[in-house]
Amino acid sequence: MQNKYNIIGLMSGTSRDGLDIAYCSFWFTDKWNYKINIAETIPYPNYIHKLLDDAFLRNKLESCDNKYGSYLGEQVNLFCERHNINPDFVASHGHTIFHQPEKSYTLQIGNGKVISEICKKTVIYDFRSKDVMLGGQGAPLVPIGDDLLFSDFDSCINIGGFSNISFNKNINGNKIRIAFDICPANIVLNELATLVGKEFDKDGEIARDSKIIPELLEELNNLEYYKISAPKSLGKEYVENYIQPILNKYKNKSRIEDIISTYTEHIAIQISKHIKNKEKNLITGGGALNKHLIERIKYHTNNKNIIIPKEIIINYKEALIFAFMGILRMRNEVNVYCTVTGAKCDHCAGEVEEYNKITELQN
Repeated sequence: MQNKYNIIGLMSGTSRDGLDIAYCSFWFTDKWNYKINIAETIPYPNYIHKLLDDAFLRNKLESCDNKYGSYLGEQVNLFCERHNINPDFVASHGHTIFHQPEKSYTLQIGNGKVISEICKKTVIYDFRSKDVMLGGQGAPLVPIGDDLLFSDFDSCINIGGFSNISFNKNINGNKIRIAFDICPANIVLNELATLVGKEFDKDGEIARDSKIIPELLEELNNLEYYKISAPKSLGKEYVENYIQPILNKYKNKSRIEDIISTYTEHIAIQISKHIKNKEKNLITGGGALNKHLIERIKYHTNNKNIIIPKEIIINYKEALIFAFMGILRMRNEVNVYCTVTGAKCDHCAGEVEEYNKITELQN
């Protein structure tokens, strides 16, 4: 069986800042090793933002699925041309439109067949549906990579559109991987920042220079989700149904800057609850670059062992891990842990759209 792979991983997060493309190498010795060779974030043009908005309309869903798949395939081609690379295959997370595992439903658009037709590569995609069919949350999925690629850390926290955590726990002498979404993060902060004319709160400067609203902070921290045991996960629907109604009550009577400060504190408190007793905590995702947020996490944990890695890991760890999940899928090896998602069993997830060069030449 092949022991070295060169893969492109594609990741589009809920914060919708753009498409992450990472060309990664993986090789197996006594364990899996990795290197991110080249990585870029391609900002979404306006028509893609419009397309992602339209995808929530069911009569446009199929069209958006195909058009977004076409966009992904084109970006893979341009990326390969720019860097003169020839990956073994492409692993694509897609863009999450609906995520309601309690209703046995999750959907990421970016049609794998369309991607494959355009970039002329085998494509692995739709990593979440099988888990939901098996009774799982379909999220988070990156813990397989945390476990096999980042095992030196006691916990791995990603702060993107949502914050999530992954760690090992000994239960009856067995090592079990536990993971769950902690709270909505940049999906809320970025939207609030637009209300004061910013794309996002760079370095947390708005939050740092503003005041915390105690009543709002208390209301956020008392949300029922935080009392539920894992496995559990979050989606845009949760923000719309639970977070936005609370924030809307304060928008007319408080400064938006103070709401940003309060929500930043809320994220810090929720994350800190889960890492207080852990020694080495790796933090990645866009939130790792929010200096004020990281300072507040350190404040609430009294924990100096918070590790912020090189920026390429901060920004592209999720694209890296979806590339890795693609390898495991092609090897028919487990790439989703049931202890993480709550599925009936560990399993190998992802649809495979094979590209057959011989068939292409015949056509």
